[in-house]
Amino acid sequence: MSRSVPTVGAGKTRGRPRGPEPFDGGQAGADQEGSAVVDFVLVGALVTLLFLACIQLALVLHVRNTALDAASSGARYGVLADRGPSDARARTEQLLRGALNQDYAGDVTVATESHQGRAILKVTVRVPLPMIGLIGPAGALEVAGHAALQG
Repeated sequence: MSRSVPTVGAGKTRGRPRGPEPFDGGQAGADQEGSAVVDFVLVGALVTLLFLACIQLALVLHVRNTALDAASSGARYGVLADRGPSDARARTEQLLRGALNQDYAGDVTVATESHQGRAILKVTVRVPLPMIGLIGPAGALEVAGHAALQG
């Protein structure tokens, strides 16, 4: 006759007792029904808003860089041997109309100034600051281009 020796811990559960699973359809998951839809809408709206803000920032930088390039190109064009300040203004307006639209070419000023003893041609452009799309307050963004006069 052989006697069986019981093993230590046989028949006992190890660790803490298991409760209901969080989303097993029992009582614990009943109060969270539909929360995934709300989370999706809230996070989706936030991500969309962040995306649109980045696009608007890119548009503002594009308008600024385009206006600055037009002012600089107009100033360089105006100091050529057979050109003058009126040509610089016309060239700047032409570049702004071609790159942006007519509203952005309305406020261009040209002046001759002195910088460190040298005569320079300064072309100043004031354009609307795009707040929603290309719509924004007029003249809120001002850039200037310079070129040294020969002579």
